[in-house]
Amino acid sequence: MSVAELIPAMLGFLGVFVLNGYEVFAVETSAYELKLPDNVPVERFDFEQKGIEGWKTVEGKWTVEEMPAPSGKKVLVQRAVGNQYNVIVAPGGPYTDVDVSVRFKPISGREDASGGIVFRLSDGRYYVVRANALEDNFRFYYYDQKRYQLATAKVNPPALGQWHTLRVIAVGPLIQAYLNGQLLLDHQDSRFKAGQIGLWTKSDSVTAFDDLEIKSSNPKEVK
Repeated sequence: MSVAELIPAMLGFLGVFVLNGYEVFAVETSAYELKLPDNVPVERFDFEQKGIEGWKTVEGKWTVEEMPAPSGKKVLVQRAVGNQYNVIVAPGGPYTDVDVSVRFKPISGREDASGGIVFRLSDGRYYVVRANALEDNFRFYYYDQKRYQLATAKVNPPALGQWHTLRVIAVGPLIQAYLNGQLLLDHQDSRFKAGQIGLWTKSDSVTAFDDLEIKSSNPKEVK
C-alpha cells in the first residue's frame, strides 16, 4: 500500500498528517481536510481594476463585462456556444500544491450550463472540477486529448442565474473539491504534477466568473 493510500487510515488515529510540508487535518475519524499553511502567497483576480491582460485563451469567447456580483460590478464571462470545451488560463504558475476558489454564475445553456476550475494544466493536459446547472452531479475529470471522469458526487444542481462557489485543494496526489462550501469529492491521482490554473465551461454554457483566488507555495518547474 502506498503512502497516499495509507493517509486516510492514519488520520483516524493521528488526527493530523503532514504531506509535502502541508498539514492534512482530520475532520472526523472517517474523513480529513486538506489545508495549506496560512502564510502561503495568495493571488486574487476580481476584474474590477484589471481585465484579462496576461491571461491566455485556449478556446472560447472570454470578456470582462459589467454585471452585479458579490464583490463588485465587473466579472469574466464566457459566451462562445459552439465549442466542445472553453478554457482560459490565468497568469502565474506553474503550481504544484494549490488551494483555488472561484465564484461562478451559470447564465444559460440548453445542452450544458457549467463552470469549472482547471488546475495543473501543462502541454494541453489538465485536471478540471466542474458543476452543471442542468445535472445533479459534481465531477472531477482529467483531460488528455479527450476528457476522462475520475470522481463524481450527487448534488442538487446549482441554480441558473445565481452565484455559487467552487473550490479545489490539491496536495501531491490528494485532491479535494467543494461546491458552495461543502466537501463533496475526495480523490487521489498522480498523473499530473504541476501546471497553471484556469477556468472552464462546456458546449453552449454561458457562464460568469468572479473572485478567483489562488493559494500556493512558490511555483515549481513542471517535470
